[in-house]
Amino acid sequence: MKFLRWLNLAVVLILLAACGNGGTANPPIFSKPTPTSHLPTPVIGVTHAADASPALRAFLEALKGNDYVSMYAQLDSASQAAITQDDFVLKYREALNTMSAVGVDYEIGQAALSPAAAQIPFRVTYDSTLAGAIARDFTAYLHLENGQWKLQWNESLILPELSGGNRLALDCKAPLRGDIFDIRGAPLVTTAEAVALGVDTGLVNFQNLSAMTNELWRVTGVNPKYIENQILASGPGWYIGVGTTSVEEGAALINTGYSGIVTNPYTSRYYANSGAGSAVLGYALGISPENIDAYKRQGYCGNERVGWAGVEKTEEALLAGKHGGSLYVVNAQGQPIQQIANVAPVESSDVYLTLDKELQYYAQKALSNFSGSIVVMERNTGRVLAMASSPTFDSNTFDPQNINNGYLLSDLLNDSQRPLVNRATQGQYPLGSVFKVITFSAGLESGLYQPETTYDCQYEFSELADRTLYDWTYEHCQLRLQSGRECNSTDSRPSGLLTLQEGLMRSCNPYFYHIGLDLFRNNRGSDIANMARAFGLGSPTGIEIDEEPGQILDATDEIAATNQSIGQGDVLVTPLQVARFMAAIGNGGTLYRPQIVEKVIAADGSVNEEFAPEATSLLPIQPFRLKALQESMVMVIKSSRGTANFRIGGMTIPVAGKTGTAQSGIGTLPHAWFAGYTFFNDAEAKKGNIAVAVILENVGEGSDYAAPIFRYIVEAYVYGSPQNSFVWFGPIGGPNLYTPTPFGGIPTNTPKPK
Repeated sequence: MKFLRWLNLAVVLILLAACGNGGTANPPIFSKPTPTSHLPTPVIGVTHAADASPALRAFLEALKGNDYVSMYAQLDSASQAAITQDDFVLKYREALNTMSAVGVDYEIGQAALSPAAAQIPFRVTYDSTLAGAIARDFTAYLHLENGQWKLQWNESLILPELSGGNRLALDCKAPLRGDIFDIRGAPLVTTAEAVALGVDTGLVNFQNLSAMTNELWRVTGVNPKYIENQILASGPGWYIGVGTTSVEEGAALINTGYSGIVTNPYTSRYYANSGAGSAVLGYALGISPENIDAYKRQGYCGNERVGWAGVEKTEEALLAGKHGGSLYVVNAQGQPIQQIANVAPVESSDVYLTLDKELQYYAQKALSNFSGSIVVMERNTGRVLAMASSPTFDSNTFDPQNINNGYLLSDLLNDSQRPLVNRATQGQYPLGSVFKVITFSAGLESGLYQPETTYDCQYEFSELADRTLYDWTYEHCQLRLQSGRECNSTDSRPSGLLTLQEGLMRSCNPYFYHIGLDLFRNNRGSDIANMARAFGLGSPTGIEIDEEPGQILDATDEIAATNQSIGQGDVLVTPLQVARFMAAIGNGGTLYRPQIVEKVIAADGSVNEEFAPEATSLLPIQPFRLKALQESMVMVIKSSRGTANFRIGGMTIPVAGKTGTAQSGIGTLPHAWFAGYTFFNDAEAKKGNIAVAVILENVGEGSDYAAPIFRYIVEAYVYGSPQNSFVWFGPIGGPNLYTPTPFGGIPTNTPKPK
C-alpha cells in the first residue's frame, strides 16, 4: 500500500511539471528552477523611543520663570491626581520664598530610555539671598501618556529633604531700618517715640479757637483755617486728626492750656516736623500681598515696612540692611530635623541728605497756602538744599500705629490735588517767560542777533499772517481801562525801542515772538528746541528720586515757533530742571546732576558712599554771550523797568533772575514763576551760591507772587531766617483759599524748626 501511495504521488508531480513547461519534453523531476525576477535586499532598522529631555527642560525652564502652572501641565495624570494645581503652585511659591531664591539654574544629564519610560539625572541650583547657592541632584522619571512625555512628581523634586511631608522653615531676622539725616546731621527720619496730634471737638474753647489752630499750624504746617473749618463742620463729640510731632512738642502743646488738643504717643518710624520734606523723603508701607513674593525672594521676612516713594524707596537696600536668619527642614510636626543655612543679618546704613532741614522748613512754609514747588540748589555743585512741594502730606500718616492713620489716610489718597505727587520733580508745567533766557541764548548763538540788536516793543505783534499776538503790557492796560484808570504806568505802557538785553529785562513778548519766527523762517526752526534740550529740558536730570522728563519738541510751523519762544505751546518743564539750568547760567555754563544724597554711613561708621559733584555738560553758549545773559538777568531785578524790580529790587544780596507768567488753561489764572541765582562772594559769605526756582500754580503773575518768595528763600539761606515781609496784590490761590499773611501765610516771627 505504501508503494501505491508513492507511485500516485510521482504521477501527480510528473503531470504538474508537464503543465508548468507548456507540455515540452520531460525535464528532470528534481532540476533547480531558474528565477525570472530579483527581489530587493531586506533592510533591518531599529526605532528608538522619543527623547524625553525636552519635556524635562520645559519643566525646568518654567521653574526658572516662576511659571508653576506650566510646570503643573507637565505632570503625569497620577501626579496631578495626587495634588491640585493650586496646591502645587503654593508649594513651589512657599519653598522658593522661604529659601529667598532670587534665581534658579539647572543642568540635565544623559537620559536612560525605554520605549515608554525614561530616567534623567539633573541638578538644580537655587540662588538664595540668604544662603547663597543651594544645589541638589535629582532623577526625573518620565513616561509616555498619549504620545507625550509626562513627569512623575512629588515634593522631593523641590528639594530631596522635603520627602515624607517635610517642609522648609525660616527663622528670619531683620535689622533695624536705617535713619535719614540732613546735611548737618539733624534727624529727618528716625525710629523714635512720636505723638499723633488731633482735636476733640467737644472740648474746644471757641473763644481760643484761632489761637489754638495757629499753634497747631506752627507745629504741623496744617493750615489753621482748614482746622477751624473741620471743627466747625463736625460739631461736638468728634476727633479730628491733624498731624504728628515729637514728644517734646506734644508736651509743649498740652502745656499751652488750649483745651481740645489731643496727643496719642506711639513708637515707630518718625518723620520730623510733620514730614516737612515728605515729597523728598517719601514714606514706608507694609508689604502688600501682590509684592510679598518679590520681597521674600530678596530675603525679607514679609512683615517689614519698606520704602514706597522718595528716598525711602530709592535707598531701600541701604536703609533696610541685609536680612538674616536660619533656614531649616522641619517634619510634619514642625520639629527641625536639618539646618540648611544660618546667616547673621547685616545692619542697615544711615543716609545723610544734602537737604538743609531749616531751609527745607522755610521752603515748605512758604508754600503753605499755595499749590506749587520750590527748589534750592547749590549753584556750583548740584547739591539740592531744599525741595518743597505743595500741597504736601505727612509721611507719618502712613504708619498704622499712628492713630491718625485711620482718620487721614483715605482722604490723603483720594485728594484731587494730588499731594503725593512731588511737584518739584514730577510736576510738568509750561515755563512761560522764564523760557525767554533760552530763546535769548538761541538768538545770540544763531548769529542773527547781538545784545545790542533793537526791536520796537509795542502792544501788538502782527508778523503772523492770520493772527495778532499781544504783549503783557497790553493786558495790564486793559485791566486799568476796565477799572476807569489810564494806561500811564510803567507796566501798562508799551516798552518801546529795546535792545535784546532790555527785551529780556522787560520780558517783551513781541521781541521774543519775533526771534522765534525769524529763526523759523531762516530754516533754523529747531534752534530754540535744541538750545532748550542743551539747557537740560525735555529729559530726566538724573536725580536719585522719581522724576518726569518734561517735553521739548521742534517747532513745526510759525504758530508753534512763536508759542515756543515764550515758553508756551507744548513746552513742559519740571521746577528741578529750571533750578538746574539757572545754576548753570550762574556758575559759568556747567550743568550739574542734581543730587540729594550727601553720604551713606555704614553701621561700623565707615563711609561707603559720599557726594561728589557730577558735571554732565556745558551750555552751548559762548562766554561773552553768557555774560550778556547774566547782565540782562541782573537788570530784571535792578533796573527800574525790570519786571521784578518793584518786588525785590531792594535786595542787598547780589541776585539775578527772570520772572515768568505761564498760561495754564482757559478760565484759570496763570502759573507764577521766578527763577534765579545768587552771585555773592563765596569766601566772604562762607557758604556757596545757590539757584532757586519757584512756581505757584494758578495765582497770577510771577513778579507779584513768585519773586517775593524767591527773596524770602534767599534771605533765609544767607541769614538763617527770612528778613522781610511783603503785601500781596490780587487774588490768592492754593488750597483752602485762606487769606494769608505775607509769604503765603508765614508770620514774620516764624520759628525755626526743632
